[in-house]
Amino acid sequence: MIKSSNKWLAYALVTTLFWGIWGALIEIPEKNGFPATLGFSVWAITMMIPAFFGLKSINWRIRFSRKSIILGLIIGFAGAGGQLILFTNALSLGPAYLIFPIISLSPTITILLSLIILKERTNWIVWFGIILALIAIPLLSYVEKNATGSGNLLWLLFALIVFIAWGVQAFFIKLANETMKAGEIFFYMMITGVLLIPVALLMTDFNVEINYGFKGMYLAGIIQLLNALGALFLVYAFKYGKAIVVSPLTNAAAPLITVLLSLILYRHIPNAYVIGGIIVALMATFIIAVGEEVRPVK
Repeated sequence: MIKSSNKWLAYALVTTLFWGIWGALIEIPEKNGFPATLGFSVWAITMMIPAFFGLKSINWRIRFSRKSIILGLIIGFAGAGGQLILFTNALSLGPAYLIFPIISLSPTITILLSLIILKERTNWIVWFGIILALIAIPLLSYVEKNATGSGNLLWLLFALIVFIAWGVQAFFIKLANETMKAGEIFFYMMITGVLLIPVALLMTDFNVEINYGFKGMYLAGIIQLLNALGALFLVYAFKYGKAIVVSPLTNAAAPLITVLLSLILYRHIPNAYVIGGIIVALMATFIIAVGEEVRPVK
């Protein structure tokens, strides 16, 4: 059995594992001819699977109070909307090597909101780890300069929207856990994703050849399920852990796994920034995991 005080860490590490594998494999279906917009639609459908288990764990009891609905919709649309904007707008207009480092710093918003509103605190050891994680995240997200975008700064606007949306989402997941059960929160995350499927379909160019075979649609389903499962465990991580700790840890460790898997699967040698990010992320992960248990601050 996992100690109650360690539950947040277990759930956070499972989240990073699933998201790390997802990050290493997600580009395969699109390269095989399955567009990102349909990939989003498949992801929204796969969210139903972990939602089933989440609801089963609370005996299918969902509160539909005004507060629960508002919190659920904010969390859902911030997460799903941010993902849709990222893959269908930002990356199609601007350079990935600038976009990913920007949005990867979304934990800074989560940390600030949690400090100011939730009054979360921790010890200096964990704070050192958090700072290292915030340094590691953009380093791990840095990709080589291989695209210049369309020449305007509209991509920057979209990147900032995603940056804010994902930072706000993480904060509200923690906030909602104070009055809602994890299964309920994930139910709203699933519903909002499904509601955005028509938007994704309208953005899809069905005039091009689309791979509906195993290497396209079905492979996308398997890979996107990893994302969905990771999201469920993230909700539980926020339930048992502090947002100022969970958010930077998962955002630093997940791309670390992605980079290492990409090195193994594709023999892709990371650039100097990413190598530095790997070293810093490993240090941050260890310090946060150990530091929170050394002298926890309530």
